[in-house]
Amino acid sequence: MIKSITSPINPLIKQISLLSEKSKRRKETGNFIVEGKREISLAIKGGFKPITMVFNPTIVSFNELLALYGNMLFDIEMIEVSNLAYNKIAYREGTEGVITIFASNAKNVNELIFKTDNPLIIIAEAPEKPGNIGALMRTADAAGADAFIIANPNTDIYNPNIIRSSVGTVFTNQVAVGTTSEIIAFLKSKSLKTYCATIDEESISCYKSDFSIPCAIVVGTESTGLSEEWINQADQNIFIPMSGAIDSLNVSVSAAVLLFEAVRQRSS
Repeated sequence: MIKSITSPINPLIKQISLLSEKSKRRKETGNFIVEGKREISLAIKGGFKPITMVFNPTIVSFNELLALYGNMLFDIEMIEVSNLAYNKIAYREGTEGVITIFASNAKNVNELIFKTDNPLIIIAEAPEKPGNIGALMRTADAAGADAFIIANPNTDIYNPNIIRSSVGTVFTNQVAVGTTSEIIAFLKSKSLKTYCATIDEESISCYKSDFSIPCAIVVGTESTGLSEEWINQADQNIFIPMSGAIDSLNVSVSAAVLLFEAVRQRSS
């Protein structure tokens, strides 16, 4: 049975707003929200459990949603809301009229399972901007990386801006978080060679590095780069040769160059 909400101050509307705006609320409840048809589909495909689906029938009908998501809609709470209530919780421009509450499934780095004997991992240390994190996830997805790991995260991975900028690839990637020390210990336990992207004088060109073996590529922030802990423990520090006046790239661009060089080597 489909319930109906018309008031923008309804408790559920308030709850969705808090899940959207407050990382603390997401951590307390173990839930997060996803807006958009494709992103919801990818979350379901990624094995995330939907709890409540809220939709604006003036934008999208129940039958349209049924065609997209099938009979699983009969097993979750379905709520149609008024324009006024929906406008209170929609955070995307050009909204598609549907928002879903999901149960989180965040992995610690030690829970990662590789499906291949020759994994390729991308690691970002303390990325600050949700847009960059989302772009990194899209890059990892496009390159077919076995995992994307965030070291010392500054925000939770279910921040709506990360979900939006990742275009849902936060759900299609194997994503994990951990401290730098935890991740380094994990890499060593899996015998993965670690390549850290730096501008250090002792670094070697990424085009002279061997990414065909089981390995992890580590990138830092644009402002400060990688911490000494990463640089000191790396099997090899690497750099991207550049011909212009600058010596660094946007972190997601750097990751893309390095990952696709690895893909090139592995496919040649």
